[in-house]
Amino acid sequence: MAYLQTDVTKVTTRVLQNMKLHNEKIAMLTAYDYSMAKLLDNAKIDVVLVGDSAANVMQGYQTTLPITLDQMIFYGASVVRAIKRALVVVDMPFGTYQGNSKQALASAIRIMKETGADAVKLEGGEEVIESISRILTAGIPVMGHLGLTPQSINKFGTYAVRATETEEAERLMKDAHVLAEAGCFAMVLEKIPASLAAQVTREVKIPTIGIGAGSDVDGQVLVLQDMLGITQQFSPRYLRTYGSFGHEISNAIRQYIHDVKSVDFPNEKEQY
Repeated sequence: MAYLQTDVTKVTTRVLQNMKLHNEKIAMLTAYDYSMAKLLDNAKIDVVLVGDSAANVMQGYQTTLPITLDQMIFYGASVVRAIKRALVVVDMPFGTYQGNSKQALASAIRIMKETGADAVKLEGGEEVIESISRILTAGIPVMGHLGLTPQSINKFGTYAVRATETEEAERLMKDAHVLAEAGCFAMVLEKIPASLAAQVTREVKIPTIGIGAGSDVDGQVLVLQDMLGITQQFSPRYLRTYGSFGHEISNAIRQYIHDVKSVDFPNEKEQY
């Protein structure tokens, strides 16, 4: 019988650690608004990520870089109001933690106080460890993020798979240990070879959450709109869609337009 289905009413960082120990996979999805977050929580998702991918999904930007701290707090607070059971993690946006650990702590404190979230997530390894350590000293749980780190897309110049060469793979492995030893409670591994993700998962004691990182990690995360088929023209190899809701929504809208223009809606039963 699944560990979580028996005795957990609120998912915490400790619960995730126990899930790794019990070999139960962690299911994680993104949300940016109350309505979707409520559906996720009612379905008993383990972790809800308020991702800076809101810049793409909600705001229409090509990268995650433009989203602000105030906007992330807005999305985070909207999600938290819907959640009773899941662990809620809020992304720290670009420019709020890199190179300035005092700013990182101030940003993390704002997120926690103004959203009510359970944890924050930030990208990078050894180069941001000072910021991670300072945030952790305030008692704020931190989820790490290695591999393809979208906030660094201008440095990478591509969304291709990361750490395919020995040097970068060794650096990622080192960063994974650095994050775990610093006290991060979990880490996302994005778009790296499955064999490398498996090695990281074996070697670190904290849960690993994969996206395009194979099946031998401790859990998986996808963007909700991607897996529901709402996002158009986005089909990376790692994405499995669980519906064609984009088409269904479009069809419903077209039917509504037709019914309004033909005066079929509202009918006599739909008025006072």
